[in-house]
Amino acid sequence: MDELDGRLISLFADDPRVGVLEASRRLGVARGTVQARLDKLVSSGVVTGWGPELAPEALGYPVTAFLTLEIRQETTAGSGHDEVGRHLAGIPEVLEAHTITGAGDMFARVVARSNTDLQRVIDLVLKHPAIVRSATVIALATQVPYRVLPLAGVAISGYSVTKLS
Repeated sequence: MDELDGRLISLFADDPRVGVLEASRRLGVARGTVQARLDKLVSSGVVTGWGPELAPEALGYPVTAFLTLEIRQETTAGSGHDEVGRHLAGIPEVLEAHTITGAGDMFARVVARSNTDLQRVIDLVLKHPAIVRSATVIALATQVPYRVLPLAGVAISGYSVTKLS
């Protein structure tokens, strides 16, 4: 990645609906250059999607919680991280799940309509027989939302992709 890639990523992060032609005009480069750069960023896996970002709160899910799951370590059918991951993927309120090191085996971010509804979500999660127990932490506020854009700037040798220059 170079400075032009950073400027391109920043432009699309700020205005995801901008077209390739308009992006080329704003960046002062040829339309073909913008398209080739976008294609390269997608094929290399740097850009992973173009869909809208959704706010769980606006969809009626204002409660965010993090579950640390302990998974049974036996090798019988229906146990293991992959099987639990498939189970969690079937629960719409589970936004993400990661296998982790430390006291737990898996970490999941979930949302709920209320604290009472959170119990329903936890109960759905715990229905899988390989999950032994869960510890739950409710988020009170978000100081830094999920973001990757600043990391792209670091990858471009300190170039700030949060501002177009």
